[in-house]
Amino acid sequence: VQLQASGGGLVPTGGSLRLSCAASGRTFRSGRMAWFRQAPGKERDVVAAISWSGSYYADSVKGRFTISRDSAKTTVYLQMSSLKPEDTAVYYCAARLDNELVAQWANPSAYGYWGQGTQVTVSS
Repeated sequence: VQLQASGGGLVPTGGSLRLSCAASGRTFRSGRMAWFRQAPGKERDVVAAISWSGSYYADSVKGRFTISRDSAKTTVYLQMSSLKPEDTAVYYCAARLDNELVAQWANPSAYGYWGQGTQVTVSS
């Protein structure tokens, strides 16, 4: 199973970007997919997650970011709007094959599959 993230780039404050994460090898129809981000010198933090039970967002991105996935459940998207300099980070997609441990949706350790990361830089 491989996760391939793409869509990062350099945008001005207030701009928008759409990240994509394509899974190959299998689908995650019954599982959970998520986006995390890691800024230099900081821990990897959850941004959003999605499963059949719903979507979940970090407080810092609520109302600005939207997570979604395609009907085949092989690609997850992160639409980012009203971007701020503090959103600058490497963004990683993650997945697990089931939707267990829903209460751990924000915990990186709850995901067994990871993409390679894509850089998002928001200029001030």
